[in-house]
Amino acid sequence: MAKRLLPTLNRVLIEKIVPPTKTNAGILLPEKSSKLNSGKVVAVGPGGRDREGKVIPVSVKEGDTVLLPDYGGTEVKLGEKEYFLFMDDDILGTLHD
Repeated sequence: MAKRLLPTLNRVLIEKIVPPTKTNAGILLPEKSSKLNSGKVVAVGPGGRDREGKVIPVSVKEGDTVLLPDYGGTEVKLGEKEYFLFMDDDILGTLHD
């Protein structure tokens, strides 16, 4: 069984961030109230190659919080956890505090 997945080329392994469904006081939140399709970058590939064979590095790094499209990505299960593989080009941006 695989313990760690290292993406190839310009792929990025992401663990989606699940927004809370209720507050600390126990109030249930509507599903749409905090829906921001985001995730944390777990691993990145070395990058793609251009026509001359030079490596084009991936634009995000491990630990980044990224904004994801509503659809896309390939679901991957490693043990009990679910991850998603996205191409670097599919990631919409990085989120900062």
